[in-house]
Amino acid sequence: MSNTQNEALEECECTVPCDTIRMVLHPRDKDLGGFSVRRSLPTHQAKMIGPWIFFDHMGPAQFEPGDGINVRPHPHIGIATVTYLFEGEILHRDSLGSVQAIRPGDINLMVAGKGIVHSERESEKRKAFPRTLNALQLWIALPTEHEEISPAFYHYPSDEIPTTEINGVSVRVMMGDAYDLHSPVMTFSKTLYAEAQLKTGQTIELPNAQELGVYVVEGSLQAKATELPTHSMAILDNPKGVVVEAKEPTRIAIIGGNALGKRYIDWNFVSSDKERIELAKTDWKMDRFPRVPGDDESIPLPE
Repeated sequence: MSNTQNEALEECECTVPCDTIRMVLHPRDKDLGGFSVRRSLPTHQAKMIGPWIFFDHMGPAQFEPGDGINVRPHPHIGIATVTYLFEGEILHRDSLGSVQAIRPGDINLMVAGKGIVHSERESEKRKAFPRTLNALQLWIALPTEHEEISPAFYHYPSDEIPTTEINGVSVRVMMGDAYDLHSPVMTFSKTLYAEAQLKTGQTIELPNAQELGVYVVEGSLQAKATELPTHSMAILDNPKGVVVEAKEPTRIAIIGGNALGKRYIDWNFVSSDKERIELAKTDWKMDRFPRVPGDDESIPLPE
């Protein structure tokens, strides 16, 4: 998804509840005309969690026939994008020639590296019917030694993502290692992305990581003395041994990993080098990025 809501950096409230939980972010809904997006990362309070530098929750949104997701081609450098759907379908196209429908439970990993262009739309067939979209889109900053690798695209169907039950709690590990599960999804540094679905009163111990974030997709959690409502994100400093309890049926997304160091972000470009971002902006304005085959539209560089 194109990073067009830079003002969201100003619109994330923050609370500081206890020693274990460093802060709780409360992103505000951003109306994009027909559906809402809420951005937890980056904000002024928290730029990254481990390698994760961008975290958007799109929806839940109801679309009438003819309406829907229609994101024109736009560029990225220095990251890998991760798209994960709870409901709905998105049609991914990129400048490598990839064409892939993303469905609930799948993982789409697009490695931008030195530069890629992609669009996110819906098929005409799906647009003919009423439907729901509910999805997360996340960006992983690449380590400095991988920032300029060749772009690549990987698709992992839902049945390849490892799943287990822990005391009745359904757990999936989409990236990295947790709960004695190992995901096949490619990573470039110590990275964790998992989800859990809890019934009212159920508990789960959070996995350990150098840096960890817990986002409440739906429902509400209790973490020690802190209540985490729907769409809040807790950032934990010492997650080992922390147990969370569902106050109602709840789904959570867990992200984390090892810190990478400072990154600069401008529009859809991420780099450890400010000059590299300026070069990417010039390249996009001068039409020097590769094109998405069969899609001649584009999003202009924001001024």
